[in-house]
Amino acid sequence: MSNRLAGPLAWVLLPVTATVMIFILAPLVLTVAISLSDTTFVAFPPRGLTFRWYEKVLRDPEFLGSLAFSAGLAVAATLGSMVLGVPAAFAVVRHQFPGREAAAAALLAPLVFPVLITGVALLQLFAMMGSDNTPLNLLIAHVLVTTPYVVRTVTASLMLADVTQKEAARTLGAGRWRVFRRITVPQIAPGLAAGSLFAFMVSFDNFPISMWLADAQHNPIPLLIFQKIAGVFEPSVAAMSTLMIFSAMAVVLIVERVAGLRRALAM
Repeated sequence: MSNRLAGPLAWVLLPVTATVMIFILAPLVLTVAISLSDTTFVAFPPRGLTFRWYEKVLRDPEFLGSLAFSAGLAVAATLGSMVLGVPAAFAVVRHQFPGREAAAAALLAPLVFPVLITGVALLQLFAMMGSDNTPLNLLIAHVLVTTPYVVRTVTASLMLADVTQKEAARTLGAGRWRVFRRITVPQIAPGLAAGSLFAFMVSFDNFPISMWLADAQHNPIPLLIFQKIAGVFEPSVAAMSTLMIFSAMAVVLIVERVAGLRRALAM
């Protein structure tokens, strides 16, 4: 019966899948096409093709400074979320303690709360504390919203890890650090890779937090693009967005090459 249904079901799912893919990819294709337009205003389909908007963007010190700041902030937030998230995942999976379920729920709470509300709350908190260090405030906020992604992916990897290998290694005399490095880390490597990827991308593309906590000297790239759109919307803004799209794709390909992202997401 299942074999008889497989053929008709495939013919139904194929157009549905194609429609979903078009729906997802159409805005990206539109952005890339606009960035190549030869006009001084946004037009689709593009009237002629040119790369001069990319040349303009890559020579813009404001864009380059904003891009460097966002990349550095994302790397720092990723490292911070890994330092906090990995031990937290081990605690809720491998150890029993009072309030374990509540702790696990609290670690994932930032995924449930609207990021815009989180940004307002953090702005009020930092104002009450008198903290005017914008890079530090942004880093704390980004670590807060990215750590749950690391906790979630590493927790899934730990739950699927083969504990008997760890026990066998300890029985044969291997120390805790050697067991962790030679057995545990390879088993949870896909979760680590996926968590770091999600953390980096969420931080790099984060707009709500940046909107509340950034200042004129520290302007992340999503906020800069928003400001450009609110001013004069020209194809250079699409060129900035296209560069961000290809940067994200490059990060995904690197992680896939190094750690096997498909195996990580399958968990």
